[in-house]
Amino acid sequence: MTKAVLWGVRLSPFYLKLEACLQFSRFPYQRLPVHGSRIENLKYLASLEQAKRNHSIKRYPQRDPQLDEYPSVPFFSTADEGLQFDSSSIAHWLDDHKQSEDNTPALRPNTPTLSFLSHLIDEAFDEFGLYMVHHMRWVGSAKSQEMGKRLGQEFKTALPPGGAMFLSKSFPKRQVRRCPYLFSVAPKGYQAGVSSALNPPSRDGFPETHTLLNHCWKQYVRSVDAVLQQQPYLLGERFTLADASVYGQLAMNLVDKEAADKLLALAPTTFNWLQKIEHGKHVPSPMENTELVISPLLKGLLNTIMGTFSALMVQNEKAYQLAWEQGERTFNETAFDNGKALYDGQILGYPFRAVVKTFQVRVWREIKAHWKSLPPSSKEELSTLIDVCELFE
Repeated sequence: MTKAVLWGVRLSPFYLKLEACLQFSRFPYQRLPVHGSRIENLKYLASLEQAKRNHSIKRYPQRDPQLDEYPSVPFFSTADEGLQFDSSSIAHWLDDHKQSEDNTPALRPNTPTLSFLSHLIDEAFDEFGLYMVHHMRWVGSAKSQEMGKRLGQEFKTALPPGGAMFLSKSFPKRQVRRCPYLFSVAPKGYQAGVSSALNPPSRDGFPETHTLLNHCWKQYVRSVDAVLQQQPYLLGERFTLADASVYGQLAMNLVDKEAADKLLALAPTTFNWLQKIEHGKHVPSPMENTELVISPLLKGLLNTIMGTFSALMVQNEKAYQLAWEQGERTFNETAFDNGKALYDGQILGYPFRAVVKTFQVRVWREIKAHWKSLPPSSKEELSTLIDVCELFE
């Protein structure tokens, strides 16, 4: 490889997030498979699958073999570093590998309080935000989404003849079946008005979560919109990793007609902001001087995050510790499919049942370690915005 490669599809929120980070950092890259030849894509895919088998794909700065899990997409590679995964970690790598003459601002704020806020918002949207936007695609836009067709188009030169057609038909069915793993459990007898193969499923013994996810999506979107009505980005006058994560998740639904219509009606400022980033207008000019701020406008969003994402992470980590002590070693989607490592909890008073996810244990432990490292002045400042900082202890 002679250039950086971003492998994945623009249907993925993490792909959108990472692409926005690459653009902001002015890091040149090639998009595969959509812009690659068949031979180029097949070679890259073969090397990717081999690297997965060898567990040689890196997460910057260090992979945790016990807790990390490879995603479906995206992956990023350079000639010097090889293959990497995890959009947030790759964003950190971009900050640490800027050219010496490059004066583009870092994606991660460099003051303790802003750095923690960016970290928290980033992970909240990556982990809990994914549940909401996945739900909005396969439930909220069940009648109008065209993801199978779009996926087939982007992967047509990475598959053998007929593969794109097969993928376009099988992918939506697979994703709908996975809805309960991604926290979207339908009520008993739910009918989405689509074919049975695309009807979001309920699951025996699992409380329905459609009500919770619909409520949370509106709460998150309104909280983001309240900030963006007053300032260009979440942390002030320029784009950061926090914005990248929010963009990746919410922009995923711009191509889902019913969800996009709801987003436009509920939060027009956010809708326009997402389109601005989609068209690359978040990239600063070389001489642009911008300022980051800690605004009281963030309080609504941060406390929404604490009541959902942070509450879920605390419960997930406790369930992991208990399952590990009891000898369980199978987690994540494999465990879910086999009815293992399940636990019951509550978010905002709504009951749920979920499987232990080890990568979320790692995420939450990193946030707690970040909080622990903060100076007392930063903790005091954050406590004026976040009502339950005790969850970080």
